[in-house]
Amino acid sequence: MSLEDEYLLTEDVRWQGRFLEMRTRGRWEYVSRTRNIRAAVILAVDDDHVILVEQFRIPLGRRTIELPAGLVGDDDGGEHEDPLTAAIRELEEEAGYRASHIDVIGEFYSSPGMVTESFTLYRATGLTQVSQGGGVDGEEITVHRVPLAGIEAFVAAKRAEGFGIDTRLLLFLGPRLLNL
Repeated sequence: MSLEDEYLLTEDVRWQGRFLEMRTRGRWEYVSRTRNIRAAVILAVDDDHVILVEQFRIPLGRRTIELPAGLVGDDDGGEHEDPLTAAIRELEEEAGYRASHIDVIGEFYSSPGMVTESFTLYRATGLTQVSQGGGVDGEEITVHRVPLAGIEAFVAAKRAEGFGIDTRLLLFLGPRLLNL
């Protein structure tokens, strides 16, 4: 049976929580967001610096370094939230910045063999700091304004301290790793 044929098989929800579902289809097992929730990720770059956030992630059991991001439509009744509106909100909540200009880079899938979740990547420029950031109650986010010229050293130092590194940081590291 081809993968396209297997996709036509009935999809079963094996478990459902408020935000996630465990699904099966044929021999495949995967996770989906409930209620069509997706994510907005913000690449905030200004004056040769990038804004990164640090937070403890329960699934990994460690602190991580990430781009600011958040769920789109995760509040009850917010199923039709505009991703750009969520990106603007999350940049201010998590990092404490507002952008004078935001461009849509596109939609991406973080782990398409295991998770159906997509995220829309935005580039934010013309940044103005309006607060200390830190997220909403219980998020305990630390904001880092990192020089682009020092991003490799910053990530290496955090990795050496035991931090998890979000795959989206390959935006900066990828070309250097490939010697492009």
